[in-house]
Amino acid sequence: MSDSISYLGLIEDDAIALDTAALELAALDHPDVDLAPYGETIEAIEERLSMAAETLSSESHATALSRVIGQEFGFSGDRESYDDPANADLIQVIDRRRGLPVSLSILYVGAARRMGWEAYALNSPGHVLVRIGGETEPVLADPFDGGAIVGVKRLAEVLAPALAPGIAVAPHHLQPMSNRAVLTRLLLNQATRAEASGDSVRAIELFDRITTIAPDNVQGWWELARLALGIGETERARQSLAAILEITRDPRVRERVAMVLGRIGNVG
Repeated sequence: MSDSISYLGLIEDDAIALDTAALELAALDHPDVDLAPYGETIEAIEERLSMAAETLSSESHATALSRVIGQEFGFSGDRESYDDPANADLIQVIDRRRGLPVSLSILYVGAARRMGWEAYALNSPGHVLVRIGGETEPVLADPFDGGAIVGVKRLAEVLAPALAPGIAVAPHHLQPMSNRAVLTRLLLNQATRAEASGDSVRAIELFDRITTIAPDNVQGWWELARLALGIGETERARQSLAAILEITRDPRVRERVAMVLGRIGNVG
């Protein structure tokens, strides 16, 4: 694990620059890539936005983001190869101008915040959306669809595949994510795809990054322990389970961890 991202687990969530952090995470897989040109792309988007927003309204900001990022810079969702790991790697997203909803949302939220606008990636099921503006007059945008503004009807269509039949979109489906939660969701996309392809070593590497940037993420430590046991790394599994006991007081979680530690016993 590179020490270059360790600081992300130590600083306050609000101090995390979302787009910069995502580039630093991607750089772990591209050690020879110069990040300067990618930073220049982000700066160029900011420069164009400073000329594109006509008013102070949330709708104007959302429209400007769509026009600049979606149209001028050509970023949109990868509908042809959605599960390509490149879609969750911000370096490759910028190179290809294609990505997943979560990776593209990072560009939109990062750009908006650099302009001083209020913006959040939402923890919407199955498809990350972006909220521009505060709770009083929010505008929802879909970075995967070139930043198109999402109305009530379109919102139901976008989220329907991830909701149970007959379940309507509710406020809890549209809660803002913390910066760490966004980065964790980005890494989780890569980790689940790595495990699905049979690459447990790569999945462990990605969950290791999750627990580095979000050391209080119980699920990350649990998955790390599970995967480590799967490849016979018993001591690493013990350490991950011990980390859970350090960070949670939930009696159900602690009981579950204790049971697994008991089963491991002196194996390894």
